[in-house]
Amino acid sequence: MIFQKTIQKEISLTGLGLHTGESVRLVLKPGEDNSGIIFCRKDLKPSPKVKVSAEFITDTTLCSTLEKGNLKIMTIEHLMSALHAYGIENIIINVYGPELPILDGSSIPYLHLIKSAGIKDLPSEKQFIKVKKAIKYEHDGKFAMLEPANSFVVDFSIQFPHPVFAERNNEITLDLYKDSYFEQISRARTFGFMQEVEYLRSIGLAKGGSLDNAIVMDDYNILNRDGLRYEDEFVRHKVLDAIGDLYIEGLPILAKFTGFKSGHEMNNQLLRLLIKDKKAYEVVSIKDTDETIYSNIANHYNQLEYKNDERVGSL
Repeated sequence: MIFQKTIQKEISLTGLGLHTGESVRLVLKPGEDNSGIIFCRKDLKPSPKVKVSAEFITDTTLCSTLEKGNLKIMTIEHLMSALHAYGIENIIINVYGPELPILDGSSIPYLHLIKSAGIKDLPSEKQFIKVKKAIKYEHDGKFAMLEPANSFVVDFSIQFPHPVFAERNNEITLDLYKDSYFEQISRARTFGFMQEVEYLRSIGLAKGGSLDNAIVMDDYNILNRDGLRYEDEFVRHKVLDAIGDLYIEGLPILAKFTGFKSGHEMNNQLLRLLIKDKKAYEVVSIKDTDETIYSNIANHYNQLEYKNDERVGSL
């Protein structure tokens, strides 16, 4: 049996929000089985909370924003990506501010945080959203699509009219249950263009952005002194985002995701289309009689178990 997971103990960190520029404290607490991923704004009284769902993503301007009533939390996608990679579907996320910390612009600080808290199995069996038929969302020459598959495969490609992108590979395919998210995806940082940063700051966004938490380009070059962490870091970060955005129903998806120039908005609209069509998916558990599927997924989670022997995927 593949069990649901949470963290072993409470853990916290403090960092700056990418868009607000405000210092914010984040506290992760263990959740009970079948409780889901719950965000709570602890700086507000009374403290509003919400269980993650695609319907509560209200703003996708350069990030995924969770909003219900007076609860609003920006930039949840990097933490959601890390939770997806670790298979954690039950956790309480207390936030003391309107945005999650950007940290270094990737998901690896969140992986370290989760690793430090430890991961434990819960009594209930893990469930998956299994896609049964193709679902596609298209707009303005871009598209995002989900197709049936016995794993979670991401096939992503990007295009930007900038010299830096002309010099490198802008396509990647990753199988979450066979390839190493930790080695291939987790260190990829968010990116932007200097002229966009200046505009965003003029409208009250990107106040916390810097070369310490993003890749920034002028008209011709990358401005970060240390360059890129991966030769194709840009498309890898888009995969990181998609893995987070597609976890916002709180359950792992069994499907092939194909994204062409897709971003937070398209990812969210695709997920909404899927959930709306009850014939397009089913919620299933993976039985050990489904030998190939069970073996790949069970081995993936077993390699990530963190008890007292540091058996965690390479960070």
